[in-house]
Amino acid sequence: MNIVVLVKQVPDTSTERTLTEEDFTLDREALDPVLDEINERAVEEALRLKESTDAHVTVVTMGPDPAADALRKALAMGADAGIHVCDEALHGSDVPTTARVLAAAVRTVEDVDLVLAGNAATDGRAGAVPAAVADLLGLPQLTQIRQLEISDGQVRAERVTEDGEATLQAPMPSLVSVTEKINEPRYPSFKGIMAAKKKPIRTLDLDDLFPDADSQSFVTARSQVVQAVPRPPRAAGTRLDDDGSAGTRIAENLMAQKLL
Repeated sequence: MNIVVLVKQVPDTSTERTLTEEDFTLDREALDPVLDEINERAVEEALRLKESTDAHVTVVTMGPDPAADALRKALAMGADAGIHVCDEALHGSDVPTTARVLAAAVRTVEDVDLVLAGNAATDGRAGAVPAAVADLLGLPQLTQIRQLEISDGQVRAERVTEDGEATLQAPMPSLVSVTEKINEPRYPSFKGIMAAKKKPIRTLDLDDLFPDADSQSFVTARSQVVQAVPRPPRAAGTRLDDDGSAGTRIAENLMAQKLL
């Protein structure tokens, strides 16, 4: 079985995030980059399937040169190969462009049986890329999954919603996006880290993925941010000593701010 996992390098969620002054995109050079934590769980799920079905796992990412570190982390965990789509023209790509590029990268892998992804990256939180990739590839999509089983060419998955639990099933090949509840990812061992250095990573650009397209007219984003201001500091609150009238005073304060 051939499994492809879509991963992304994102800023560490524990650090303060800033925007660049040029185009108001995320300033990634000023932040500590890590493999997205939900994508990491998608890698772990692929590795668990590999252990039970003897699968081959390829991890795919799109991003600048440092994004290859996200692939190396997945390879150290146990994935077999990586594909890095790296092209300066893709800077600031929106969801449709990202999905289009990732789908093209998946097509370079022969006989894909399963595509795994996190339900949303921790930097953008769009939550739409997996579904868009599935649509472009013409695959059934099982999204927001917390439990996954593969049997007899079928994908069976469990999703939790606000209204309860749902069980989904689809034939392979399929695309599955997982939530943070799917598993606990393993730590790369020293042996895995050393082995990752010898595993192949293919680097592709737009010309490789779209040889017949005009890269000069490749639209990366259909909207632009023209202005951004820092979030104002949180103002000090007002402390009320309850003498029996605190409820009324709180209500008056909320009405003054037009919150009631």
